[in-house]
Amino acid sequence: MTALLELAGVAKRFGGFTALADIDAGFAAGEIHCLLGENGAGKSTLCNLAFGIHAPDEGELRIDGAPYRPEGPRDALAAGIAMVHQHFSLVHDMPVVDNLMLGQARGILDRKGFAARLEALGAEYGLSLSPFARVGDLSIGERQRVEIVKCLMREPRLLIMDEPTAVLLPDEIGALLKVCRAVAERGCGVVLVTHKLAEIKQVADRVTVLRGGRVVARSEDPAGEIDSLVRAMVGREFGGLDSLAMRNLGMAAEEEGRAQPAGGDGADAGGRPRTPEAAQFDGLTVRDAGGATRLDNFTLIVRRGEIVGVAGVEGNGQSELGDVIAGLAHPDSGRFHAAGRDLTRARPAEITAAGVGVVPEDRHRVAAIVEMGLTENLFLNRTKGFTRFGLMRRGAMRAAAEDQMARFDVRAAGPDVTFGSLSGGNQQKAVLARELTTPGLTFLLAAQPTRGLDVGAVESVYRMIREACGNGAGVLLISSELDEILAVADRVVVLYRGRIVGERPAHPRYRAEIGAMMAGHAADTPPAGPGGGADVDAPPAAGEAA
Repeated sequence: MTALLELAGVAKRFGGFTALADIDAGFAAGEIHCLLGENGAGKSTLCNLAFGIHAPDEGELRIDGAPYRPEGPRDALAAGIAMVHQHFSLVHDMPVVDNLMLGQARGILDRKGFAARLEALGAEYGLSLSPFARVGDLSIGERQRVEIVKCLMREPRLLIMDEPTAVLLPDEIGALLKVCRAVAERGCGVVLVTHKLAEIKQVADRVTVLRGGRVVARSEDPAGEIDSLVRAMVGREFGGLDSLAMRNLGMAAEEEGRAQPAGGDGADAGGRPRTPEAAQFDGLTVRDAGGATRLDNFTLIVRRGEIVGVAGVEGNGQSELGDVIAGLAHPDSGRFHAAGRDLTRARPAEITAAGVGVVPEDRHRVAAIVEMGLTENLFLNRTKGFTRFGLMRRGAMRAAAEDQMARFDVRAAGPDVTFGSLSGGNQQKAVLARELTTPGLTFLLAAQPTRGLDVGAVESVYRMIREACGNGAGVLLISSELDEILAVADRVVVLYRGRIVGERPAHPRYRAEIGAMMAGHAADTPPAGPGGGADVDAPPAAGEAA
């Protein structure tokens, strides 16, 4: 294909760090070109160069063979390049049509005209939206549509999409990929940044793989070369890929023999004796400051040696559940027991002392102090073990940190570097290292443990979680990535509007049913897994939080 946008010998440095080096790449009209690479490989930097956010230090960008050096996004838009960022840039208190007019309308505002254009684009691409709906009232998937339509209204020649499916329902992901194909078929080039191999297999015409800021592989047959592309991405043979990471990225074959619903009292469906309880949730209910119910009668038992996945679109009570387990919030009613102790209103230190590990969904806000060193963050929950006569034994803590780094493959220049200087994957491994070595670990909460991580880090994180489960801990895995839950968990409960609305074994055959429940379609049968769940046939209460 003839390249619309070309990069020739491009390099970009940030201080002493080289983000991109000697990049040669071309993106053509009418194709879907996927960028694949680990965190820190340079994918976002490349996209930001194309969109004018950064300028190259070396090399040249060309459009239609002519030099292209944008001084900002305005120049990129004028050249026909639009970008859908991973984090939305919408004004929640404004209607959809007003958001679309921002930066595009001139002179007298023609809201009806923009609304008509919105409806026409929606019909053409299957992106239906209500023009006068308030953005803050839309679902995550609908907000994603607004971002895409905002770009399509500019009639771009090249559309860059950075991790666009990270927050979408399974059905919404499929719909978005169809939009990508429709956009490409109308002659627009699409650059899709994704970590999900299933998406590459489904829609990619070409793939460029980045590692360490350099192009290490290209493919014009991505569906047939997935294994070699992943090996190129991580720079090694990926021994655990087919058994774990490939499954949790949606590439599973229809594997049989996954965990089945429980049978009679004291045994599971296979006749094996049930293990003791690791944690029990009895009617947990949480209301926000405005009185809206965020978590509604959450009832569940997690047994030792099992992983229970909590599926659901973000904002359906998962954060409130995690805060209660971590001791950061108290429920309005209900109880939470773990390791045989009532921890409903316990302080975080008491929860740790009871043998509960907590990997929160926001590692920067809750799980770490990014300005402090890696060593201190590895032992935030048990610094008393390194004190003597009231003084900190920093040498002993540093030696223990080095052991943890080796054991959990936390890669850094040394234990004294600041936590914030680590890559996302290494930050997450450090948090897991701390929580998985909680003395007497009985129960582990892992909330969104792979958010923003690449395939190599995902494999490492889930291997650690499975090992903890194998050592007898019960695990509650909260994730918006359904494919990951199906690959790692033993059974799945679905949260919708704060309630458990269904339970299924974690098997690919139940993917469609679970996805439907995530979208608000109530389960047609009650759960039958170990420990049971809430009254799942009851519909969500009207007027509660979406």
